Amino acid sequence: MFRGLQGLGTFEQIAIWIVLSLALAGLAYAFWLRQRILAYETGNERMREVWGWIRAGANAYLARQFRTIAIAIVVLSVLLFFSVYIIPPTPEAVEVWGEANAPLAIGVGRTVAFLLGSLFSYAVGYVGMNVAVAANVRVAAASRKSYSKALEVAYRSGTVTGMLCVGLGLLGGTLIFLFYGISAPDALLGFGFGGSLIALFMRVGGGIYTKAADVGADLVGKVEAGLPEDDTRNAAVVADLVGDNVGDCAGMAADVFESFEVTIVAAMILGIVLGTAAGGGLEAFNPFYLIFPLLARGVGVVASIIGTYVVRTTDRERNAMGAMNRGFYLSAVIAVVGTLLLTFIYRNEGQIDLRPFLAILVGVLLAIALDRLTEYFTSTHFAPVRETSRASQTGSATNILSGLALGYESSVYAALVIALSILASVLIFGSQGFLAILYGVSLTGIGMLTLTGNTISMDAFGPISDNANGIGEMSGLEPSAREVMDDLDATGNTTKAITKGVAIGSAVIAAVALYGSFFADVNRANVQIGLPELTGINIAAPSVFIGLLVGGALPFLFSALTIRAVSRAASQIVNEVRRQLRIPGVMERTVQPDYARAVAISTTAAQRELLSLGIIAVLSPIVVGFLLGVESLGAFLAGTIVAGQLLAVFMANAGGAWDNAKKYIEEGNFGGKHTEAHKAAVVGDTVGDPLKDTSGPALNPLLKVINLVGLLVAPIVVAVNRNHGPNLVVVLLMLLLLAAITWAVLRSKQQADALAPTPAETAAPVGEQV
Repeated sequence: MFRGLQGLGTFEQIAIWIVLSLALAGLAYAFWLRQRILAYETGNERMREVWGWIRAGANAYLARQFRTIAIAIVVLSVLLFFSVYIIPPTPEAVEVWGEANAPLAIGVGRTVAFLLGSLFSYAVGYVGMNVAVAANVRVAAASRKSYSKALEVAYRSGTVTGMLCVGLGLLGGTLIFLFYGISAPDALLGFGFGGSLIALFMRVGGGIYTKAADVGADLVGKVEAGLPEDDTRNAAVVADLVGDNVGDCAGMAADVFESFEVTIVAAMILGIVLGTAAGGGLEAFNPFYLIFPLLARGVGVVASIIGTYVVRTTDRERNAMGAMNRGFYLSAVIAVVGTLLLTFIYRNEGQIDLRPFLAILVGVLLAIALDRLTEYFTSTHFAPVRETSRASQTGSATNILSGLALGYESSVYAALVIALSILASVLIFGSQGFLAILYGVSLTGIGMLTLTGNTISMDAFGPISDNANGIGEMSGLEPSAREVMDDLDATGNTTKAITKGVAIGSAVIAAVALYGSFFADVNRANVQIGLPELTGINIAAPSVFIGLLVGGALPFLFSALTIRAVSRAASQIVNEVRRQLRIPGVMERTVQPDYARAVAISTTAAQRELLSLGIIAVLSPIVVGFLLGVESLGAFLAGTIVAGQLLAVFMANAGGAWDNAKKYIEEGNFGGKHTEAHKAAVVGDTVGDPLKDTSGPALNPLLKVINLVGLLVAPIVVAVNRNHGPNLVVVLLMLLLLAAITWAVLRSKQQADALAPTPAETAAPVGEQV
C-alpha cells in the first residue's frame, strides 16, 4: 500500500513517519491556538454589530468566489486525468504500477492530487480568514485592558494561518510520496498546480476587492469630505475592512502556501531524478536527495512552533515589532542549527554531505536579506520613504514621481540578492551538473520558507490590527484603547510590507526551481521517444526569442488588466460613497449608510475578473508551446520569471512607500493631516494601493501557475511535435485557444453593465457640496 516505503532503509522509513507526525503537530498547534483565541471576549454590543457586518461580507465573498472557482476545478480535473494518455508513462511509473496499469494509476493520482492541492489551498485561505475575522473584535476588546493581550491575540491569530500553511503543505507532499513512491512526480505536479490555481484566484479576487473599496473610501472620505479613517459615515468603510481579510489574510495565505507547496514539489521531483541518477538506476535508488528536503521542512515546523509561541511583550515595554523580530530570529536559529544537526545524523551514502544544508542556509539568509531590503525601502524609519513624504509638499505629481523612482531602484537590488542566492547554488552544486544546481535552488526555497509560520503570522497581524482599529473607531472606544490599536496598526503596516518582499522572493525561487523540473521532464520525454536531451535554450533562434518576448510581456498584460479592474470598481465605489454622503442625515450621523451596497459592488467587480485572468494564465503557455516548440516554451517561462520578478518588486515597494509616506505625514511631519501635502500623499497612496495589494501580489501565483502548466504540457509538446512541428489539427486547436485568450482580454477590459454608475451617482465631488 505504501509504495513510498519500498526500497527505503530503516532510517528513511522512520524519517517519513516523523515528517508526517510533524505535519500533524503543526496542524494540532494551529487548532489549539484557534481554540484559545475564540475563548477571548468579543466586547460590547456595538463592537459585535460592526464585527458581524465584516464577518458576513467576508464569508459571502469567499462563498461566491468558490462557486466561480469550482467551474475551473472541474474542467481542469478532467483534462489532467486524460493528459497522461497522450505520452508514454515514465520508467518509474511502469516499475511501480506495471505497464498496463501505469496510465490509469498516474491519471488518478494526478487528478486526486490536484483536487487535494486545491482543497488545501482554499482551506488555508478560508480557515485563516475566518480566524482573522474572529480575532478582529477580540483584539479590539483586549486593547481596552492590556497591550500585551491585544498583541497576543493579533499575532497568534496569524499564527493559525501560518501553521496551516506548513502543516498542510508538508502533509500533502508526504502523503503523495507514501502512496506513489518514485512515481510521485506526476502526482506532485497535480498537487502543486491545484494549490497554485486557487492561490491565483484568491490573490486576484481578494486584491481587486480590497483595493477597490480602499481607494474609493480614501478618495471621497479623506480627500473630498475630510473624514477620518474608518468613519461610520463613509459607506465604503465596511467593504474596506472586509477587503483586508479577503485580500491580505486569505489571499496572502494561499499565496505563501502555494510557494511552500511548490518548492517541496520541485525539490521532491528533482530529488527523485538525482537519486535515480546517483544510484545508478531504479534498482539502486538513492533516497537522500528526496528525504532530506522533507526532514528539513519538518525541522522548520518545530522552529515555527517555538518561535511563534515566544512572541509576547509587556504593557510597560509595548514593543510589538521587537517581539515579532525576536520570534523570527529565534526560529531562524533553531531552523539552521536543527538542519545542521540533521546533516550530521542523516548521511548521503555514509558520507556527511554539507551541500543541502548550505543551500538551505542560503535560503534562510535570503529571507532575512529581503526582509531588511523591503523594510529599508518601505519603512518610515529610513530615507526613501521620508524622501517621498517630502516630495508631497509640492503636490501629487512629485509624490508619485518619487515613489516610482524608489520602486524601480528597489527592484534592482532585490533582483541582485536573488541572483546571488542562485549563484550560491551554482557554487555549492555546480560539480553535479545543471539539474543539481536547480535542486539546490529548490532547497534555497525550502530554507527561505522554513520560517513560513513566522512570516504569515507577521503578515496577518497587519490586517487583523487594521480591522481591530476600524472596529474601535466605528464603536467609539475610549482613547486608551484606541492608542493601543493605533500602535498595533502602525506596526502591522510595516509587517505587511516586509512580508510582501519575502512572498515575491519565494515565488521567484519556486518558479526557478520549477524551471529545473521543466528540463528534467522534457529530457525524460525526449529519451522515451528517441530524441536527444535538451541541454540548453538557444535564444538566438527567432522562434525561441519570440517565446522570450511573449513571456516577458505577459506580466505587464496581467498587471494592466488587474489595475484596470481596480480602477473601474473604485470609480463605482467613489460614486456610491458620494451619493450616500448626500443623503440627508448621513453626515449628521442620524442616518446609517448602506454598507451592503459598497460590499456588493466590490464583490461583483472582483468575481467577474477571475475566469478571464485564469484563462490567460493557463492557456498562454499551452499556445506558445504547441505553436513554437518546447524550446520556445522554455524561453517563455524564463521571460515570465524575469519580468514578473522585477515588476512585482517595483509595484510592491513603490506602493508600500506611498502608503507609509502618507502615514509619516499623518504622524505630524511636513504639516500633518488636512494639509495639501497630506492630500497629495493620499493621492499617491491610492495610486500605490492597487500596485502593492493587487497587481504586484497577483504576479506571485501567476509565475508558478505558468511554470506548472509549462511542466505539465512540456512532455505532451515533445510527443506531439516529434516530427518537427505541429500538425494542422494542433494548429487549429491552438488558434481556438488563442481566440479564447483574446476573448478573455477583451472581456476583462469591458465595463460591467450591471455596475455602471447612474447619472445621479456621477455628480460633483462631495467637497463641493457638503
